This record gives sequence, C-alpha cells and structure tokens, in this order.
Amino acid sequence: MISISSLSKTYGTEPVVNVSSLSIRKGESFGLVGNNGAGKTTLFRMILDLIRPTEGSVTIEGKDVQGNDEWKHYVGSYLDEGFLIPYLTPDEYFNFVGKLHSYSDADLSQFLQKFEELFNGEITGKKKHIGDLSKGNLKKVGIAAAFMGNPQVVILDEPFENLDPTSQIRLKRLLQQERETRAVTYLISSHDLNHVTEICGRIVILEKGKVVKDMEGGDLLAQLEEYFKA
Repeated sequence: MISISSLSKTYGTEPVVNVSSLSIRKGESFGLVGNNGAGKTTLFRMILDLIRPTEGSVTIEGKDVQGNDEWKHYVGSYLDEGFLIPYLTPDEYFNFVGKLHSYSDADLSQFLQKFEELFNGEITGKKKHIGDLSKGNLKKVGIAAAFMGNPQVVILDEPFENLDPTSQIRLKRLLQQERETRAVTYLISSHDLNHVTEICGRIVILEKGKVVKDMEGGDLLAQLEEYFKA
C-alpha cells in the first residue's frame, strides 16, 4: 500500500533520512521507533508530502505522493500542533474538518461519540480555544480529527506523548478498536515501547535515518528492550 524507494533527506551535508526500501502493507499496524534525532518525524513528513525528499519517492496505492492529491482522501494524520487552528474552539475545528468530509451535524455528533471517553469532558462543549489547551488535550483534538472521513491509513507521531496514564490506556483501546472494526493501516511512531508493541504487529527501528531492524512476530517488546538497553 505504501512503498518507499531510495528515500533520503539531507540538510546541508547532514543526512537525516536514508531509507533504501520499505513497504507497508494494507491493514498493517506499523510501529516506528528510535531515539531522538533518528529521523522518524522527517520520514513521516515525507510520506505525507509535507517536505520534499532530496532523493527517492513515496507511493501510496502505486501513485507518487508528489503532485497527486488522490491519496489525501483516504489518509488521516496528526504529527504536531501545526495541524490545528489555534483560534478556533475544538467544536469549531471539528465542525470545520467535518465539512471538508461532507459530514452533516448528525454525522459529526455520531463520530465524536466514540471519542467521549478519551475526551473525558475536557474537549467538546467548552469555550476554550485550541491554542489555550494543554499539550495532552491538543493531542486528543488532533488525533480525533485524523480519524475524520474514515481514512484507510492513519499516521500518528508520538500519540501517547503528553497524555496522562489514563488517557494513554483509553487511546490505546480506541486505536485497537478501530483496527479491529475497520482494518485501518497504522503508521505510529512512539517512544513508549509498551504501548506501540501492543498496537503494532510490526516494528521498524530507525537509527540516524536508516532502518536498522525490521521485526515481526515473537516478543517484540523484549526484542526492543534488548536493542535499546544501556
């Protein structure tokens, strides 16, 4: 479904990403892990055509993401706060994104119901602007919006970061439910090895922009802990 070929990004003389070949299958739960500066976010940004690679290509369903908007109709994503509109309230933002997906008011209401537990009464129905929300609540808004339009592919960068323990567990449960009911293809980067291995059946380790391990099966958590141990 997603194919990466000879993909690299260099800033000055410093290579940030250098992935010769990587394929992600439809319906796969793909986890991307690595230490700070490994190039995870840069790789996701190139997959989403937010930055142009120095060399190489990314295709989704056989079509290059550059110069082609078709893939955007079935890919949802949240990487950081830049995806949000700070001067809107969450309700206004959801209404705006919903209209982009031709949601009626009833459609939007039904969609948001499945996020009620994650929102925990802190997101919708309030007058606080998105720009005034906590880091954790910003993440909840962005993740919910990423699922609008029932995307086939959802890309999330560090979804558990800044969430309290209860919210992390609720998010993990929500992601698992979406995968089971709709066979969503996930691309998830995370420093939380426990959660990412519970959600993802395949884990790729990125180090200095290169794929150093591509793992499926077995005890993925134990394999990761062994790799990253001091």
